[in-house]
Amino acid sequence: MKKFVNEFKEFISKGNVMDLAVAVIIGGAFKTIIDSLVNDIIMPVIGGVTGGVDMSELTFNVRGSEVSYGMFLNATINFLIIASIIFVIIKLLSKLKRKKTVTEVAEVKAVVAEEVILLREIRDTLKNSGN
Repeated sequence: MKKFVNEFKEFISKGNVMDLAVAVIIGGAFKTIIDSLVNDIIMPVIGGVTGGVDMSELTFNVRGSEVSYGMFLNATINFLIIASIIFVIIKLLSKLKRKKTVTEVAEVKAVVAEEVILLREIRDTLKNSGN
């Protein structure tokens, strides 16, 4: 049992678990913003275009059971907005990472080039002093 507890402590203290916990908390807060965007801005615009239809109230009945497909449409729109925003964020982060990598490679090449020049000068000096 002690081994299990120690392994669990090690697992829970790893950075990935903490990163995931932070992501879940931020995701929950982000969902509130997206819900407001969809319910308070996008859906009223869609309702205005469709003649005042509130999509969240769209339903149909099947043998006495009410199916709220409008709520499903709202959830689908929420998902698409969240997915597109995450996609854009990931694209921007990968672009920034690529720029950083290119800059680092250029800096390393510059340092190597300076070292090569210096080594060549030393070699030439040694070659000339040997004559």
